[in-house]
Amino acid sequence: MTFADKSLLMGSDAAEALLEYARLLGDHARTDAVTLRCLSPEGNTVEASFLLNENTALVVESTNTDVQPPDNTDLVLELRDRIGALQRPVRATEEAPWPADIPDDLTGEL
Repeated sequence: MTFADKSLLMGSDAAEALLEYARLLGDHARTDAVTLRCLSPEGNTVEASFLLNENTALVVESTNTDVQPPDNTDLVLELRDRIGALQRPVRATEEAPWPADIPDDLTGEL
């Protein structure tokens, strides 16, 4: 994954979920921040925060390394929940009309 001219190694599940979430945020003109565990170019485990919006540029590429990326299982599940919320938003239910016996003012008269 390349973001803001920085290359980070993460699992394909995390990279694909991040890419899909960024795409959907762009489609809906929304912004969000996501933090994932990654390997830095120096090989250190880091937590990288990504500010995603309709102008975010991400590059996901495969690698042939035997190095195992940090586990992001919980974060990928959260991203998938966010993706689902954008794809299938919950609609507000229609409220019941106000009863006719509510006073027009504070005098208590109908």
